[in-house]
Amino acid sequence: MKRVAAIDCGTNSIRLLVADADPETGELKDLDRRMQIVRLGQGVDRTGRLAPEALERTFAACREYAAVIKGLGAEQVRFVATSASRDAENREDFVRGVVDILGVEPEVITGDQEAEFSYTGATKELTGRTDLAQPFLVVDIGGGSTEFVLGDGSVRAARSVDVGCVRMTERHLVHEGEISDPPTAGQISAIKADVAAALDRAEETVPLREAATLVGLAGSVTTVAAIALGLESYDSEAIHHSRLSLAQVREITGRLLSSTHAERAAIPVMHPGRVDVIAAGALVLLSIMERMGAEEVVVSEHDILDGIAWSIAG
Repeated sequence: MKRVAAIDCGTNSIRLLVADADPETGELKDLDRRMQIVRLGQGVDRTGRLAPEALERTFAACREYAAVIKGLGAEQVRFVATSASRDAENREDFVRGVVDILGVEPEVITGDQEAEFSYTGATKELTGRTDLAQPFLVVDIGGGSTEFVLGDGSVRAARSVDVGCVRMTERHLVHEGEISDPPTAGQISAIKADVAAALDRAEETVPLREAATLVGLAGSVTTVAAIALGLESYDSEAIHHSRLSLAQVREITGRLLSSTHAERAAIPVMHPGRVDVIAAGALVLLSIMERMGAEEVVVSEHDILDGIAWSIAG
């Protein structure tokens, strides 16, 4: 067993996994798995820079995570940073802050690397299942980007496109500094057009329609799953490997797009940091399923974090 710590810092959230990994059995035993919404990508699409308050929120989370890692005695730490810090002019401020707090340099990985980690994390425990046909298409809907990776035991094709729940919200649902509540028909059409163009780009590399099983990752997907399951509080065990039908995703997306901020915030399983971006995230998921012709999505709580952990454990 090797005790490792993996940190995934995305556009909307920063997450930590401390786990004991056994490369021989393929078992990854969670010791601590947590997430904070820090909105590191706040305004990056518009300004090209990481906002000072977004950096401070992220560094505060890093200080908390450093204490957890030290307390549990992880042997190795790997910090992976994704879309927002790839795009920002002042990413060196981010790098310096993380090194000061955690003692490791954040690796600003490519979209293809991000997709590979997501695939490994999501499918390592699915490959022996007789009820799930391969190839798998793993779709990781983040805040700033969405990763597509197709594989059957190993990765066949991968692509990252700049469509995510935060980016679509900021680009299309913000008017004069306020988020439309609820979105107009024109705004929804604009998101659909943006996502359709991104799916065209993804299909240049990844044959989406060849997938036999769609596996959905990250907060937009797990939140839609939690709503579909009617959970009163977030339950990762109930969500993990649940299956959502196309009809369920369509119904929930429509409900979210027609609801007000207060109505979305009143949903029991809604994380406060997702209230404003969940409608766009659900619409991205629905658009992907419709493009693929997928009748269902298998929801995974295991994702890039688990893939990062395995990359350390060997």
